[in-house]
Formats: sequence, structure tokens, C-alpha cells
Amino acid sequence: MKVTNESQNVHALLNVAVVGHTNTGKTSLIRTMLRSTQFGEIEDAAGTTRHVERATIYAGNEAILNLHDTPGIEDAHALQKQLKTISARNSSKFTAEVLEEFVASISIDDPLEQEAKVIRQVLRSDVLLYIIDVREPVLEKYLIEIEILSKAMKPIIPVFNFIAEHTEELATWRKKLAAFNIHASLEFDTVAFSFEAEKRLYQKIQSLVELHYDKLQKLINHRAKVWDQLCLSAAKRIGDLIVSVACHRESKHSQSDNAVNTAAQKLKDFVRKAEQHCLQDLLAIFNFSENDIALQKIPVSNGQWQIDLFAPGVLKAYGLDVGSAALKGAAAGAGIDLMVGGLSLGAASALGAIAGTGWSTFKRYGKEIKAKIQGTQWLCADENTLQILFLRQQQLLSKLMHRGHAAYHIDQINTVTVSATEKLPSDWSSMISTLQQNPAWQKPSAARNQNPHYQAIETKLINTLLGNG
Repeated sequence: MKVTNESQNVHALLNVAVVGHTNTGKTSLIRTMLRSTQFGEIEDAAGTTRHVERATIYAGNEAILNLHDTPGIEDAHALQKQLKTISARNSSKFTAEVLEEFVASISIDDPLEQEAKVIRQVLRSDVLLYIIDVREPVLEKYLIEIEILSKAMKPIIPVFNFIAEHTEELATWRKKLAAFNIHASLEFDTVAFSFEAEKRLYQKIQSLVELHYDKLQKLINHRAKVWDQLCLSAAKRIGDLIVSVACHRESKHSQSDNAVNTAAQKLKDFVRKAEQHCLQDLLAIFNFSENDIALQKIPVSNGQWQIDLFAPGVLKAYGLDVGSAALKGAAAGAGIDLMVGGLSLGAASALGAIAGTGWSTFKRYGKEIKAKIQGTQWLCADENTLQILFLRQQQLLSKLMHRGHAAYHIDQINTVTVSATEKLPSDWSSMISTLQQNPAWQKPSAARNQNPHYQAIETKLINTLLGNG
């Protein structure tokens, strides 16, 4: 992504002007399309953009189109009056010529200088994206703007922004635009992102500018591939987190309460840090930073989880039994206190008593047998803790996949809930048991990655996270 001002050469690329009234979300749209929070300036106030900025969108290393962010049209009535005056002086001029004469007549510090910047860019562009905040009533000034823009004789695609929970207002806007014979509109919420909506935006542009059809198709294909890779990378990272935590063990060498509490605290610290590192990686994958993340309905702010995985009430929020024997007191998340290759204590003792079981058996369970004889026990994260860990990563992934890079409003809540779309993989308990029996899988290795049982678990975790399981 490259950003320049309007005075620089735009070459022979498709030029798309993002236009509309002040504070409707023009800069927000471009940020979302660029996957960047760095373009332009966004404030909850009118008139933030004061000049034309350009950003180039690429498919790999190939430049495809230029997006031009324009200032808001602030005085549509005065602009309309000026254009009527010009038109009255020479009625034989085409509408676009009237706009060109208007631009040529405006000097620096003219009251309509900002409007002239918009019209100048409109005349230079191939397609116009007219951004509409559907929350606003359909006032006369907006209809005047559309009428003026139509004089440029360029394709106009109305883009409805902030559409969430505003169905009636959206219907009203569609009806009004139909009066101008404008029907090819698009719903594109710059805060609540949808990749399919972005894809449809490019397809609508594609249908209006045949000359650039193939290049736009290349962009659509590239964006789809990159998006799939982003989502897959994020799902794999969460899968790594679940595997790492499920396979982790903390050993204790005595039966004292102090030894148990120390091991349990180490386990909790490990799980917290592992989840925090995963969060940071997910933010990076989707090009968010710690400064701009504020996820709705997720207790995350400034790149930090606000609700601890082991905090009171979290288990209940996920519908888990807070009174189960494995979750008493401060040992929540450390419910399994002895791991011996996944075997019961009795079976482990039997193995430990058999000297001639053969090399293959000893190779598989030798460490556990030796540890049992020496009195070593292991604490590991219990199934409930792993369930919470998975579900809230699933929530986080969903939010990141649908968060526009123009989102800046913080809407914090203090509870965690599970929606109907979030679920555990099938055979969850069996998967966790298998992971706990294989502590060597905690870190990547050729042996782990090529193991068919591990591959099956990884695939199931990823597919469930991406909604394919």
C-alpha cells in the first residue's frame, strides 16, 4: 500500500474516487480495503479529510487500482447554485463541461475550494463510490450531492455504511436512490467487516469497467487466496496453543500441599502466558496492533485479556460445573494431578512391577514408569480449562475475521458468553486424552507433525475453528 497526494502521477491504473458527505466513512472504507489502520485520519467529527489522498491496491506485486479519498462535500446547496449559474451562461455545454468550468474558476481560499477538490478528482476517476451513512435521514443535501456527481457521467456505486440494526433506514435510502435510477448499490459496513462484501464491491466495479475486468479478477482471486491463508494461519496458531497447553506437564516430587500449590501456580502461569502469546500472534496475523484492538463482546483491550482464564465466574460463564471435584479451590485448571502415559494409576503400577515387558513397551512408557517408581507426579491442565481456552480463542478468531480496520469505538463488557456458532470439535474428550498422553507433542518436530494421530487432531481443531467441522 502506497499513499500519495493528488498531485502525483496516477499512471494508467483504474482510478476509484471515494466520495460523499462529510463523516460518512470514506476514509474508513479505504482503511478496511487496505487492511490497514494507518491510512488517513479518522475521528468522530466532521471534516477530518481536508485534501485528496491516494492509496494503491496490489495483487501481489502488481498494481491494480488507485483509491482516492476525497474531502466531504460540506455545502451542497452553494455548489448547486454555482453550477446552475455556470450552466445558465452557456446552455449548450454538456454537464461534465459545467463541472470542469467550475473547477477552473475556483481559486485558493474560495469558500467552495473543498468542493472543487472533490469535483476535480471525480472528473479524473473512472468509478465513484458514494458512501452513505444509513443512520442519517435522507436529507435534501444528500440528494443534491448525488445529482451533482451524476453530472460527471461516471459510474456511481452507492455504498451503504453502518448498516447493522438499521434495516428500515436502509430500505428508505434504496427507495430514494431508485428515483435517480441508481439500483446497483452495495452494503459494506466498514466496522463490521465481511470479506464477501468486499468481494462483491470489486465485482460491481468489474461489471462497470470492462477494460479493467481481467485485472480486477486477478485482484479478487489474490485477495481470496490471501484471506484464506490468513484465516488458516490463525486457526493453526490456535491449534498450536491447544496442543501446547494440553501436552504441558508440571512435575512435583512430594505430596506436601506446598509442592502441589507451587506446581499448580507454575501451570497457571504457563497457560496464561501461552494464551497471551497466541493473542499477540493473532493480532499480528490480521494486522491489528495492541493500540487499536478493542473487541466487542470479548474481554480484550490494548492487546491484553481483561478476564483471567482462571478467574471466578469464567467456568460458570461457559456453562461448566464449578463444583466438580477436579475444580476445587485454587487448583482450577490443574484438575489432573497424575499423568502416566494416559494410564490409570493401577495400570501404571502394574507396568512398573513388570521387568520383562519388552523394549517397545519400556520405550513408550519408560519415563512414566521410572517417574512412578521415584514418586514423581505431574499436574496438567484439565479438560474444562482446555475447553474454555478453545472456546474463547474461537470467539476471538471470529471477531478478528469480522473486524474492519476502521473500527475504533470501544464497546467493553465484563462477561464472556458462548454463542450458538461456537462449538467444540467432535470427540473432544478423546482428543484431549490423546494429547495428554503425548507430552513430546508439545513442541513441533518431524515425528510429531508426521504422526497420523496428531495430524487428525490438528485437522479437526482447524476445521472446527473455521466452521468446516
